[in-house]
Amino acid sequence: MSDTKVEPIVELRPFESLGSANHGWLDAHHHFSFAGYHDPARVQWGPIRVWNDDTIAPGTGFPTHPHQDMEIITYVRKGAITHTDNQGNEGRTQAGDVQVMSAGRGIAHSEYNREQEDTQIFQIWIIPSERGGDPTWGAKAFPKGDRAGQFVTLASGNVPTGTNDNDAPLPIRTDAKVLGATIRAGESVTYDIASERRHLYLVPATGKVQVQDVVAKARDGVAITKAEEITITALEDSEIVLVDAA
Repeated sequence: MSDTKVEPIVELRPFESLGSANHGWLDAHHHFSFAGYHDPARVQWGPIRVWNDDTIAPGTGFPTHPHQDMEIITYVRKGAITHTDNQGNEGRTQAGDVQVMSAGRGIAHSEYNREQEDTQIFQIWIIPSERGGDPTWGAKAFPKGDRAGQFVTLASGNVPTGTNDNDAPLPIRTDAKVLGATIRAGESVTYDIASERRHLYLVPATGKVQVQDVVAKARDGVAITKAEEITITALEDSEIVLVDAA
């Protein structure tokens, strides 16, 4: 048998290459095919179906609209987003914090920027492991200080239903994790991957990082597979978001 190690595949997707649409109130950039943007080479990455980089003007937002059978994670980078839905959930999620909506058999919601400044978010959609189920929503604060020099799991498919642990990540219904880290310039963080078959997607919210021999600046995407571990080195002080999905 050969002991040849499989080299990881690390693909840079520069911010300038993303699909985009500027609606005035919304400046949207799409890492994957979405709405009027379609790229057959960027439909999804494993079960990761959407990664939108949205800037929402003050006093505007997405009016009530439906979703079904999708795990929707919103990472707020600047400002805050206010959520309401037809299940009676309502909440304001501010910069650095995360909200998760499991659409299940169906939910209708709105997302508005009620602030006096632009709100910037990453919105990530991951295909659930099973269809249906009751829709749910939740939000949680994740202090950036807790992520200094290490990954913290923000949302995970391994959180048992009904968990009330304040330190637990938000639950999602898919074999995936959403992680965040803040890394100071010159420092590195290594992330172990359970299987070479998993798909990872990394985006620096701020700063500049190096993954293997690939350099990514803020808002670039890095698609990774066939890796047992990855090391991320900060070339500038950086805030990064990583999804690890089966």
